[in-house]
Amino acid sequence: MKLSQLARALLVAIVLSALLIIPIADPAFAQSRRQPPTSNEKKNKRPSETTGQGEKKEEPPPPDLVGRAQDAEKVTVSTQIVNVDTAVYHKKSGQIVTGLKKDNFAIFVDGQPQVISNFSTPEAPITVAMVVEYSKWSEIFGYYGSSGQEPGTDEVIRPTAMFLTQFIKPPNDYVSVVAFDIRPTPLTDFTNDPARINQVISLLLRSNPGFRETNLFDALKFVLVGGRGDSVVLDESKSDKTDYAGLVSVQGRRRAVILVASGIDTFSKINYGDARKVLQNAGIPIYIIGTANLFFKKHDMDLEATDSISGMPGRMTFYQAQNTLKTFAAETGGAYFPVTFPGELPTVLGSINSLLRSQYSLAFNPGDVRDGKQHKIKVSVDVNGDGVYDDKEYVIQARQFYNSPKPDAAPKP
Repeated sequence: MKLSQLARALLVAIVLSALLIIPIADPAFAQSRRQPPTSNEKKNKRPSETTGQGEKKEEPPPPDLVGRAQDAEKVTVSTQIVNVDTAVYHKKSGQIVTGLKKDNFAIFVDGQPQVISNFSTPEAPITVAMVVEYSKWSEIFGYYGSSGQEPGTDEVIRPTAMFLTQFIKPPNDYVSVVAFDIRPTPLTDFTNDPARINQVISLLLRSNPGFRETNLFDALKFVLVGGRGDSVVLDESKSDKTDYAGLVSVQGRRRAVILVASGIDTFSKINYGDARKVLQNAGIPIYIIGTANLFFKKHDMDLEATDSISGMPGRMTFYQAQNTLKTFAAETGGAYFPVTFPGELPTVLGSINSLLRSQYSLAFNPGDVRDGKQHKIKVSVDVNGDGVYDDKEYVIQARQFYNSPKPDAAPKP
């Protein structure tokens, strides 16, 4: 018992020392994270606005229940169409199923069948927002997880760099990158320029995290529904703040969030329940690369059960963080990949890329339902068209809920 207490005390002392020794941030980065675009207009130029004249235009899928940032924040609706992006793969082999038609699918809401009003096959390019936890805690988790063999931030930079350089394919794919600690900081708006992508990676590599806090819920809300925040770092302009339209405003493309994070949230302005509602209403799948797993496996017995007075997360916080990430992925129709070793990343990133590019876009009209309640969505699939659903044999990855407006909510135009 005494040895265990000594080990815990030693771990806490080491972590506190690391927090004091690691530089807060180099001056250039400390300034650059607040350097924004030249005006206060909405910065996000949507990928659909840059389509060349000779390119084939995709037929846009219907807008989701949430069409504007403020609507998702208030958990209200702007239209009666609900989007359900769906991927299907075999349970045993993991083989993704392609070539399905509208008649192969069925949508149920609270057990009642719905008419599929819109359907499109996995042909549209992807628009991805990468959300990266870049805090002092993530740096410490990475450093001590690797036993000091590499810089702590490598654990979050490595998967980010690999995805950006290997899976974003110009001219049709677009990606934005947001790093977060105490608040989200956009590093680049939507781009597919390899030079711009390399600038993002270089910025992460040469910088140091500035804060311990990891406000995950606020970062996801900002990325999905938008709001006012720090201007894009790489634009190097004079305005401190910019208004952003969230990913919900992107229409006609395959959308997703790729989150690289431990799942720990320190003190976001919104709570876990509010974050779930925002994610449920956004209708955008979240694919998650879970970090800090090697640190936790090495040091879980040295941690207190709950957070220590020094702020060191306890075992319960890590378990809760893992459960949070699983829930976010499952409820949005994404996937959660807890990564322990760097060698797992090629397979994990390849799986995310395959699932992203194999989503079927379904939609249904729930009618004038205004009960202010959460409604459960279930998608079933009949792969061979024999009239029998194959849900036991196949995994159907789709969002699980949508939230209807309250009875006294006025219809949105």
